[in-house]
Amino acid sequence: MQARGIDNAVRYEAAEPCSLPVAAAVGLQGVVLGLAPLVVVVAVTAGAGGQDEEYLSWAIFAALLIAGLLTALQASRFWRLGAGHIQIMGATPNFVAVSALALSQGGPPLLASLVVVSSLFYLALAIWLPQLRRIITPVVSGTVLMLIAATILPVALDRVRDVPEGSPEAAGPAVAFATLAVATGLALRASGAWRLWSPLIGIAVGCLVAVPLGAYELTRIADAPWAGIPAGAGFPGFDLMPGAEFWALLPVFVVITLVGGVKNIGDSVAIQGASRRRPRVTDFRLVQGSLNTNGLGILLSGLAGAPPTTVYSSTSVSLATLTGVASRRVGVVIGALLAVLALFPKLTAVLLTIPAPVMGAYLLTAIALLFVAGLGTVIRDGLDQQKALVVGIAFSLGLGIEHQTIFQDVVGGTWGALLDSGMLMGALAAVAMTVFLDLTNPRRGGRLQARLHPAALPEIDAFARGIAASLGWDARSSDRLSAAAEETLASLAAPDGDVALEDAPRLIVASRPGAMSVELEFLAVFDEENIEDRLAYLDEESEGVAEGEISLRLLRHYASSVHHQKYYGLDVVTVQVKGSR
Repeated sequence: MQARGIDNAVRYEAAEPCSLPVAAAVGLQGVVLGLAPLVVVVAVTAGAGGQDEEYLSWAIFAALLIAGLLTALQASRFWRLGAGHIQIMGATPNFVAVSALALSQGGPPLLASLVVVSSLFYLALAIWLPQLRRIITPVVSGTVLMLIAATILPVALDRVRDVPEGSPEAAGPAVAFATLAVATGLALRASGAWRLWSPLIGIAVGCLVAVPLGAYELTRIADAPWAGIPAGAGFPGFDLMPGAEFWALLPVFVVITLVGGVKNIGDSVAIQGASRRRPRVTDFRLVQGSLNTNGLGILLSGLAGAPPTTVYSSTSVSLATLTGVASRRVGVVIGALLAVLALFPKLTAVLLTIPAPVMGAYLLTAIALLFVAGLGTVIRDGLDQQKALVVGIAFSLGLGIEHQTIFQDVVGGTWGALLDSGMLMGALAAVAMTVFLDLTNPRRGGRLQARLHPAALPEIDAFARGIAASLGWDARSSDRLSAAAEETLASLAAPDGDVALEDAPRLIVASRPGAMSVELEFLAVFDEENIEDRLAYLDEESEGVAEGEISLRLLRHYASSVHHQKYYGLDVVTVQVKGSR
């Protein structure tokens, strides 16, 4: 019998090594998913920016090489870089319009300068993530993920209709239907190796159906060179004396960079959930590692004069969900394959000949999984009336604006086109409403600075009882709040005597009273297992109490909710206690 909350469809978690054939099979699927959008984004940007074939060849080479190296880094983790999960990277479509404008106005040097400066803002976002925890919440991240899925859907449907001239009108839908039917049918009913190979089998069937319908073109393979580095390769240089074009485009680049960062936070949260059999709390240290690597990708892209490289939203989650393989080895294999493809354009051309309707059908599956991942992120955070309203308005606004030209007609120019982005406006709406809720919350509580040590218990107890008294709570509720604070301290702090009081980490306790509840927030430098996960494990234990679990059991009894967020250098434990007068 399947244990409660256990997803047995996940064959390999991130930390579990899989065999080389399995890693190669799943890795090839990841390359197929990531390669086409990467090349298309670079090609569209270069073409719209008026660049020649030499720049296009170099930009594709640089984008593939950077994506390969950083995809492997995302899976491997080094210092504070990497997500420790499969995170396929590539040239992001968010920057297509402004990158093309920069290329047309100042060439690769202007693009390089703008992208490098933008990368600094992205890296700052990763550093300031703990301070933004009340703004970039699961509600915001989940809403952004759902908006990404909704805004990508027309792209997938457009690819279904993209067939060579002279092909029958029904060729695209027929090829897409064959791909979707086979891949989905196997994914729903197959098990073991058949489920692992179901996406590739669906792609193969779609390609076979495309051949007699005239929807399979092979000229790209014949025209591509076998191997080599593009001529004219090298650093394009910076615009050391930025003019009006630089200062006009910089705000747009920064806004898109920060919005992309919010989206990438949701991506990292989603891949953590898709990579585990047992539901666990998001590790925000891994989110920070993913953001740091994305920032490095943007920086390297700027140095190469290519469009910015970040994580692709849907590909990583859909790959792990469809195949059940989330092992980090797959990320390393994908990275190695992308780097090899950069040096062998003929191999790249082979993968790019896969008919557009086949990839469109595959994207439909990925979009569905991405939307569900976003919805799950919102629900897991607890969907009350206020959060439901935030999600509903932000999603409706974003979806409604996506296919309109409201701001383009009013503002015009680059800013008008940017503001007509449904993903951007939906994300900004979710952030604005979240900030409004946070600013208008009662703040009658206080703030206490102490040490993360059992000796700090008396002052924390007095702090908690003072809050209860100010709210007019009865003795029973006051005792419950005090006990919850005590058990939170006991769960975080080292046993008495292990650390001297003066050497214990700094602890800040902040209170946020509500109508009939109090939220206590403990901020400390600590690096142990997540308390929220440990509380979840208590339900699965049949007998006995391990050392240190008494406080956890008591905390679960006294508190109505407990949330634990771990960042580099900071732990945040939020405990909510209900009371009465």
